Amino acid sequence: MPPTTTRLPRIVLLGASGQVGRELRGPLAACGEVLACDRRLADLERPEGVVALLQRERPDVIVNAAAYTAVDRAESEPDHARLVNATAVGLVAAEAARSGAMLVHYSTDYVFDGLKVGSYAETDEPHPLSVYGATKLAGERAIAAAGCRHWIFRTTWVYAAEGHNFVRTMLRLARQRDELRVVDDQFGAPTPAGLIADVTAAFVGRLAEPTAAPNDGLYHLAPHGETTWCGFARLVLATARAQGLTLRCGPEQVRAIATADYPLPAQRPANSRLCTAKLEAALGKMLPGWQDGLAPVVADLAAKSTF
Repeated sequence: MPPTTTRLPRIVLLGASGQVGRELRGPLAACGEVLACDRRLADLERPEGVVALLQRERPDVIVNAAAYTAVDRAESEPDHARLVNATAVGLVAAEAARSGAMLVHYSTDYVFDGLKVGSYAETDEPHPLSVYGATKLAGERAIAAAGCRHWIFRTTWVYAAEGHNFVRTMLRLARQRDELRVVDDQFGAPTPAGLIADVTAAFVGRLAEPTAAPNDGLYHLAPHGETTWCGFARLVLATARAQGLTLRCGPEQVRAIATADYPLPAQRPANSRLCTAKLEAALGKMLPGWQDGLAPVVADLAAKSTF
């Protein structure tokens, strides 16, 4: 008798060229057959085309790593941000509900106002301060309203060796300037995109065993511990120096400032700390500390020497 074979799940990855999407490609490939879609194949600004692709490909899992993430520009482009982060997400969720696919989606700490003392749990009431935060919350609610199977991961202060992010910005500016002034009264846990990808793959990989798969719903995903943007900047530069990068500005030249000293169009939450107990219970293990993922990313950037 020939051996029994089990069909690998078909996974459609949206936003495959973004910083989280790039990190997802490898881990997801170990879980199933992945169709990695950048904006040329699936653009959430044209959601009807994305729905048509999903209907054609008939995936078992849809991983949506695409989003409108220009936080400050969203204040002057609210309709554009809502189209990508809410309207298109709702249409993708409706298609997932129709087809029975599992939808994996990523949200943000910016759904909160940052006024809570302590870490935010999934049960805390959101209150976004910005257009970006409001549109991401609308996307969450559209998924819930669609009734599809889903996992939503809220995360915070994401960075990677690719894409526009704080680590690359600090390294670039540290090569150009003698001093950096960085906000020191906003608290959170910098999250490497690689950690997000690994957790996602751990969840998706358990779909083959329904009794082992985590419950549908909302999860907070961030490393343990906390820092400020200023503290993070200092560790970025110290790590870069330890890896031999030549910088004009070192950690000693990073000056702490208040949020009020660096006004931006979009208001940020002062407290972005997320409680990850629910996620860790589902995984059966603790998440790493926020410092742990930085060195490999800086090493990658140092090897490329492009920030």
